[in-house]
Amino acid sequence: MIRAKWRLYVLGGGTCLLLATAAVAASTKGTQGPGPGGSGEALLIAEIALLLIVGRGLGELMQRIGQPAVIGQLLAGLILGPSFFGWLAPAAHHFLFPDTAEQKNLIQGLSNVGVMLLLLLTGMETDLKLARRVGAPAVTVAAAGVAVPFVCGFALGWFLPESLLPDPQHRLVAALFLGTALSISSIKIVAMIVREMKFMRRNLGQIIVASAIMEDTTGWVIISITLAVAGIGGQSAVAIVKPLVGTALFLAVSYTLGRRWIFRLIRFVNDNFTSEYAVVTAILIVMCVLALITQAIGVNTVLGAFVAGVLVGGSPILTQHIQDQLRGLITAFMMPIFFGLSGLSANLTILADPQIALLTLGLVVVASIGKFGGAFVGGLASGLTRRESLALGCAMNARGSTEVIVASIGLGMGVLTHNLYTMIVTMAVITTMSMPPLLRWSLARVPMRREERERLEKEEIDTKGFVSRFERLLIAADKSANGRLATRIAGFIAGQRGLPVTVLHLPDRRNDAGGARAEENRVELAAVATAGAKQGHAAAKEQQRESNPDRVEVSARVENARVHEAVRREGRKGYDVLFVGVEKMRNADGTFTRNVDRAAAGFESAIALTIAGGRDDPGDSLRIVVPVNGTEPSRRGAELAFALAPAGSAKFTALHVAERLSTGSRPGGVVRRRAERALMNDISALAERYGHKEIATTVRTRDAPDAAILAEAARTRADLIVIGASKRTGDTLYLGQTVANVLAQWKDAIVLLAS
Repeated sequence: MIRAKWRLYVLGGGTCLLLATAAVAASTKGTQGPGPGGSGEALLIAEIALLLIVGRGLGELMQRIGQPAVIGQLLAGLILGPSFFGWLAPAAHHFLFPDTAEQKNLIQGLSNVGVMLLLLLTGMETDLKLARRVGAPAVTVAAAGVAVPFVCGFALGWFLPESLLPDPQHRLVAALFLGTALSISSIKIVAMIVREMKFMRRNLGQIIVASAIMEDTTGWVIISITLAVAGIGGQSAVAIVKPLVGTALFLAVSYTLGRRWIFRLIRFVNDNFTSEYAVVTAILIVMCVLALITQAIGVNTVLGAFVAGVLVGGSPILTQHIQDQLRGLITAFMMPIFFGLSGLSANLTILADPQIALLTLGLVVVASIGKFGGAFVGGLASGLTRRESLALGCAMNARGSTEVIVASIGLGMGVLTHNLYTMIVTMAVITTMSMPPLLRWSLARVPMRREERERLEKEEIDTKGFVSRFERLLIAADKSANGRLATRIAGFIAGQRGLPVTVLHLPDRRNDAGGARAEENRVELAAVATAGAKQGHAAAKEQQRESNPDRVEVSARVENARVHEAVRREGRKGYDVLFVGVEKMRNADGTFTRNVDRAAAGFESAIALTIAGGRDDPGDSLRIVVPVNGTEPSRRGAELAFALAPAGSAKFTALHVAERLSTGSRPGGVVRRRAERALMNDISALAERYGHKEIATTVRTRDAPDAAILAEAARTRADLIVIGASKRTGDTLYLGQTVANVLAQWKDAIVLLAS
């Protein structure tokens, strides 16, 4: 099977190569050389097409045999470059990849843009919260995993033959660069294997990924400073201090004020621009601005691009949506081109020289021993077992795409010769291809601890959760008790995970629309949301559901448009749930008022309808009844109920209304009771995930559902009923007759989640 695939890809690649060569030859007839409107652009297009076709084909093949796709893309460059195609047909290779300044400038410009985009994506995939959550073990592993290989690489740089150095007088710079190159790991490849082995949420998996994040971040800072030192040359110590101080200030400002500035920029563009992919454009502009700032302070643009990615990836709004849009462009277009060009710059024929081949082997050995040894020692020092430390050592030894990017930057800056560049690329390929099987083997031998199993069971609940997937909340409310309750609940839920909140204050159009009173009420509602967010933040930290939630951004404004128009316009900006709280929510027959109907009609996602019944603050010691029936809407309602109260501050009763069993239905009764137990166990586990250790569960069989709910609420003297129901089709908002009957008869607080 594999042989057949090889034949297919080789045949396809060879055919495309011949076709591209013929096309280029036809386009260059009668021209004198590359230039505007001439063969230069045609050659560039042909080169891009070849790199995309061969890179995609070999990348697909590598993935099918358990290797990263980037290895196939790098091999595509090696095959099309002097290592194979140039050696096999030098004239044709020179024709397709001419060694002219004009053509090199075209391809180098594309390569530079590719580096920045790849580092932007790498930064967006860098989860700093994960690094903080794992804590001390990851710091210890990262420190040892950087220090040991750095010392090994730095020492190796002092013993390299002068023929491998671009300038023997600057051996220090080459040694620093080689030490840094040997000390980094590839986040993307490490995370891919850890995720494939289902270790991403395991303790060890988190330590592996967090360590790779720390090592990669440290490596890019060191590389930027090393390149700055290389550019300074023999100047004074003051000139060397400038990039060091500049880098420290840049990082400090970026990770404090910069985080909020970029979040607000993304939010502003997302909320106010109507053109397609406006947020992607804003992110690219941020990348360019930060790259120019790092260039101005004397370090490489790669640091600015990487930091831009980290800040964008940490934005609490539409993160996954943005990543998906950018990842498509970068993965499909820039990655095959950049790594193909990286392979084109390497010439494996130099390995025919016994001395260079021996030095390359030594580089692979030193890199592997240094990286494995550093991570292994760091793991043992942090209290991990030998098996866990062994897996850490295997994981950290993959350089992959990161190493190739570093080597390409070094070659472009004149820090590396072509021979040393080829040796580093060879080392990256060998260590990367050896890592996946070794890591799979070592992870399969790491046992799971009991506390880890309990944590994973809780996180498994989150994967099926509703509230746990919220990214942004919208509130449409006035100053009534209903509006204050909706705002307080939404703020509390947002505070648990640092979600942004938008409050649309709907003033009384007869009295205070657009006046000073409306503005006062808007400020008051914003304060209610902020107070709820602070309470939710404190509750999350106490329950350790979130290591360090971001401070909630509350945006509030007076909305003088009609309710459905305001909700429809704002809802297009991307919200997960709408909380509605206005003075009049329901009619006497249990139907909803016209304003509520209109708000629901203008919003496509879930809607939480809050009726205070005299209570505008959840307060303490609540008694809450949550009806459940095994459907997804009822489970969502239960999760919302558990999320709206601090742990230990409420008493929950989960009520299931079962059908009556007729005479002679005993076998069916056994099955039904098993289903009831499974349902209640699931609800109890969901409650525990939100810190509510014990909840009461009850099953009623003799009453109609609405009567059973009201009876249970009366028996438990409930303060609040929370019901999750599905929207029914129709011109008005209708959640079923059971909800309508409860709504008509229950006079205290109730929250209805319509999804």
